[in-house]
Amino acid sequence: MDTLSQRLERLGIREEDLEERFVLGSGSGGQKINKTSSCVYLKHLPSGREVTCQETRSREKNREIARTRLCEFFEEKAKEEHLEVARRRAARRYQKRKPSRAAKARLRVAKQVRSQRKDSRRRVGE
Repeated sequence: MDTLSQRLERLGIREEDLEERFVLGSGSGGQKINKTSSCVYLKHLPSGREVTCQETRSREKNREIARTRLCEFFEEKAKEEHLEVARRRAARRYQKRKPSRAAKARLRVAKQVRSQRKDSRRRVGE
């Protein structure tokens, strides 16, 4: 598995593109969590994606977890884009395929039925 810095580099996330703030925590965990600024707020400026982390009482561990979550988001987004491209390629290939003999026969029958229906609309004597 890649280290966190390798994952960030592979995804094109630079430290200069990250806005990081430390804010007061809240919730369960006692006084310590409410008095210290161990909650990490991370914003990726080019995409506007925001991540907050207050998993542990350690600021450094929270920084690492926040960056990991940011990486997971971008990896999932890249995976979805890759699947969408593959889906479009498959759809295009499906549209370009030649119809089978059975499909051609069905088209021929449908065409004959339409022709007969149109013939029945003509005036008598034409």
